[in-house]
Amino acid sequence: MLTEKNQIEKQLKKVQAAMVDALKDTNLSNLGAGSKNLLGNGKMLRSRLVLSIGSAQAINEPELIQAAAAVDMIHGASLLHDDVIDGGLLRRGAPTFWKKYGVNGAILFGDFLMFKALSLLVDVNRTDLLKELIDMTGSVCRSEVEQELILRGTPGSWEECEQVARFKTGSLFAFAAVAGGTNAAGQTDALREAGYILGTAYQLADDILDASGNEALSGKTLGKDFERGKTTALTATKNAPEQPIEYIYALLETSSAQLAPWPELRAAWDAFLDATMKPILSKHISA
Repeated sequence: MLTEKNQIEKQLKKVQAAMVDALKDTNLSNLGAGSKNLLGNGKMLRSRLVLSIGSAQAINEPELIQAAAAVDMIHGASLLHDDVIDGGLLRRGAPTFWKKYGVNGAILFGDFLMFKALSLLVDVNRTDLLKELIDMTGSVCRSEVEQELILRGTPGSWEECEQVARFKTGSLFAFAAVAGGTNAAGQTDALREAGYILGTAYQLADDILDASGNEALSGKTLGKDFERGKTTALTATKNAPEQPIEYIYALLETSSAQLAPWPELRAAWDAFLDATMKPILSKHISA
């Protein structure tokens, strides 16, 4: 297990290098490398998922590195936009990008990162994953729009809250899961659904963190969901489970169950849950 963990950490350094390298042909490369809270400086959960699942299935490492870099660049771009929308001042323990470079700079750089991310999958001739990432990024954007233009200002129902979480956060986890797969019959759909469920659990826990967490420990501005009237796991009391925290952990088990037909794959998924996701969710919920 220790050797496997060390291998993932080594691969993450390659992912970080790939993200910086994606900007090297522009005069904006220093922005990515010089921002403490932008590329490759967070938890990199989506990259870790790609690498954990893909390595267990002996997927070609260069493809895994590019896929991991692509999804984390998309995630980084979404954070640039989110911090502008929410007025966040702190991200990963440092001032947010828009505070340093302005609202216009953050929006434009976020847009730029999205397109550079997509090009990484063209470089390794993974047009299947390119379509997957385009579709999933579109789902993220759609969910953000619905949350802002339709649900904001209302507490929403639990079903609406969970739907937002599934597509807003679950979409990129779904991509990460698929990127680690082998295209075996039925496996891609199962991994995609497992990723959706995993991301849903993570977002619901993040809702709780935003409402009751410790800002110094979390490294980001908290309280913005309530301030802006967002539908979250804390406001959506209609039809909500009696024990939301237990429900979140049950989602992790549900994600694992999707992979029951592939025991080795499920074992890798469970190892990722135990080593990475469960400790983080515990901190989110109890912070």
